[in-house]
Amino acid sequence: MDFSTGPLMLSLLFGTIGFGMFMFGKKTQHLAALGAGCVLMVFPYFVSNIWLMLLIGAGLTAAPFLMHE
Repeated sequence: MDFSTGPLMLSLLFGTIGFGMFMFGKKTQHLAALGAGCVLMVFPYFVSNIWLMLLIGAGLTAAPFLMHE
């Protein structure tokens, strides 16, 4: 596991965004936000490359806005 500043800050950022999306999805029954929030909170544990983490996190953050239920 990489303990440098960049991946730790991105993990904190995407974890916070994921928690917010999860709570929003739970409250409004928005399944895309609920799922993206869960994945945003978990995926930084498995991805250590900073560019890949940024790409995946940005895609997951945008996904609920691009999907229409």
